[in-house]
Amino acid sequence: MSDAAVPATVGILGVGRVGTVLARLCRDAGLEVRAAGSADDPAPVCACDVVILAIPLGRYRSLPRELLRGRLVVDAMNYWWELDGARPDLDDPTTSTSETVAAFLEGARVVKALGHASVWELENLARPAGDPERRGIAIAGDGAEDGAGDVATVAALVDAMGFDPVIAGPLAAGVAFEPPTEIFGSDATADELREMLARFPRSQRGRVVARARGGLR
Repeated sequence: MSDAAVPATVGILGVGRVGTVLARLCRDAGLEVRAAGSADDPAPVCACDVVILAIPLGRYRSLPRELLRGRLVVDAMNYWWELDGARPDLDDPTTSTSETVAAFLEGARVVKALGHASVWELENLARPAGDPERRGIAIAGDGAEDGAGDVATVAALVDAMGFDPVIAGPLAAGVAFEPPTEIFGSDATADELREMLARFPRSQRGRVVARARGGLR
């Protein structure tokens, strides 16, 4: 459990199934939630303490980056080639998709979380702290090693929503829970997530990433 304060207001950009269930989880935690779809005014959402991105990743360039400048942004998006089409910018093993989003949202403080959980897990498996059936949510963000700051704030939010936060490392580490990895859609406990994160470098995807980044010969 994080010692950071839970943000009082949560904005959600995206009102599909994922955005809707995330909004419900935040409201159940007693938080003020503002949500907006593509046809809505995003300004009230972007003024919240934390803004969750829950639109298809292929549309990330439609995000209101000027409104998000300086904001804490949670990237819950994923790349699906079936939906997004062939996108070399989103299928590049030298970087994570969240780093790509962060580069576009210049000035925003991007943390990756919530995107690897299945919708079924989000809808059905939220539990109070200490429940043995509680599931884990992996979090990646720069400054994670400090145990404070933005990553700690997102961890507090995840905990309030009914899941155990698992800190994976800096934003680049988010590649370990993008599709198609062992973690993605696993609906795992926190301990299971930690084991999967430890195994990632030895996985097929982990070896591809390491080779692309010059860490595997």
